[in-house]
Amino acid sequence: MTTERRINHQIRTVGRLLQEYDQQRHMPLARFLTGFYKRNRQMGGNDRRTVSRLVYHYFRIGSAAPHADLSVRLAIAEFLCGEDSAVVQQALPELYPAIGLPMEEKLALLEKHTDFRLEDVFPFQAHLSAGIDGLDFVRSLFIQPDLFIRLRPTWAREVQVRLTEEEIPYHVLDKFTLGLSNGAPLDRIGGIAGKYTVQDYSSQRTGDFFEASNGENWWDATAGAGGKSLLLLDKQPGINLLVSDIRPSILRNLDERFEEAGFKKYRQKIIDLTKDTATILGGEQFDGIILDAPCSGSGTWGRTPEMITSFRSDSIQQYSAIQRQIAEQVIKHLKPGKPLVYITCSVFSEENEQVIAYLQDTGSVELERMELLHGYRHRADSMFVARLFKR
Repeated sequence: MTTERRINHQIRTVGRLLQEYDQQRHMPLARFLTGFYKRNRQMGGNDRRTVSRLVYHYFRIGSAAPHADLSVRLAIAEFLCGEDSAVVQQALPELYPAIGLPMEEKLALLEKHTDFRLEDVFPFQAHLSAGIDGLDFVRSLFIQPDLFIRLRPTWAREVQVRLTEEEIPYHVLDKFTLGLSNGAPLDRIGGIAGKYTVQDYSSQRTGDFFEASNGENWWDATAGAGGKSLLLLDKQPGINLLVSDIRPSILRNLDERFEEAGFKKYRQKIIDLTKDTATILGGEQFDGIILDAPCSGSGTWGRTPEMITSFRSDSIQQYSAIQRQIAEQVIKHLKPGKPLVYITCSVFSEENEQVIAYLQDTGSVELERMELLHGYRHRADSMFVARLFKR
């Protein structure tokens, strides 16, 4: 098959894939791709890698260039998101020599020669939290975020030595945080399981807001797979911890992670925070609560760019209402003078500082500090974290 025929075949495959995915937009793209390739076993490894890259790049440009045909739209996406592309060479040959230029110059060329407009990529800029540079955030969507690991304190040096021995490149962000390329084969390195945990850089930074003390009773109210809980326990292993979530399956994943990390002393409950928590917890009170609130996830869309076009702006208020509701529920179980750590992986004001303002207006809590974690400056997720005290 000639190069031109192969490219055209790959573009047609992308078109067919997008049509199928349009009927299943409730599903994460990564999971859909797994099923698509199982249904199309005739595709070789090279074609699968190329099609996956093209599809992810397609979604990275959001709603921009809506009237361009598929080959041109893919070429625009490849031009922005990559450093070489046969699709650009074929569909936008006049721009191909400039594919290695800095982002600003590539954007200017696209706006001059195509109907691409940067402001069309991300249609939610009016909702961004104060302090987020809208243009920088949108440009970050064109780049896949890095893989980050948190080194557990006892084994930090050992893990770094093993990475060096296995010739796996990494960069150091702080004492216990390493950044690696996506796809780094960490699972192939013997002897380091349980000595590190995969956790985004911004997620790790939320731990600076915990400040737990030995012997305190803490509740991770929306524990998920346990990333924040593991971070809390590594910082203060002497606490008494309750973890909860509404999903039994995710708590089973948490159990596996805790076992691998060597943590056995914790309680676990299935709790729906949109209902009266007293039916499960009674009058139990805690010295600290972590609420990693369900949210739009907009700060993580660099990892899941399909969300840029599937998300609807009216969902922001729906999330905000749920966040206010469950925050008020968990505050009931907080001792006076003790902290609530409110976290989202959202960049939307309605889910961040507006929720904090609402909680303060209820008179139940007082804000100590809050911070936007600008992950887009570090090829990481962007998050919001606030520490409040119960009055």
